[in-house]
Amino acid sequence: MQRARSYIFATAAPALVAETLRVSLKLIAAEEWRRQTLQGLNRRLRAGCATALPPGWKLTPSETPIQPIIIGDNASALEAMSALWKRGFWVPAIRPPTVPEGTARLRLSLSAAHTLGDIDQLIEALASLAPPPPG
Repeated sequence: MQRARSYIFATAAPALVAETLRVSLKLIAAEEWRRQTLQGLNRRLRAGCATALPPGWKLTPSETPIQPIIIGDNASALEAMSALWKRGFWVPAIRPPTVPEGTARLRLSLSAAHTLGDIDQLIEALASLAPPPPG
């Protein structure tokens, strides 16, 4: 295959991908509401996580739609991912070697398609993962 004339230097992106990117750039430039929506969702998530996260979990500083929550050990990150999945949330656990040892985390990815209600439900689900108080 690598010697066939039609495949030599055929590593360019397909025309469909190029056109999709071209249209996407136009939408990005024209639809400010998407950025505003994401910023609002991000603020809501960060405010809610300030009081809802289980002890020892840390929401890292980020102004982007990607919001990492550092949990620490791999097993806890996987347990949290599984518990959130059971509640209807896809929040992948990111573990070493992708991140440094001892900093396994959940990766929250926001989209302008999410609603404030979605964020509130996620905050509730995260709060429910806190261990019950002793006693």
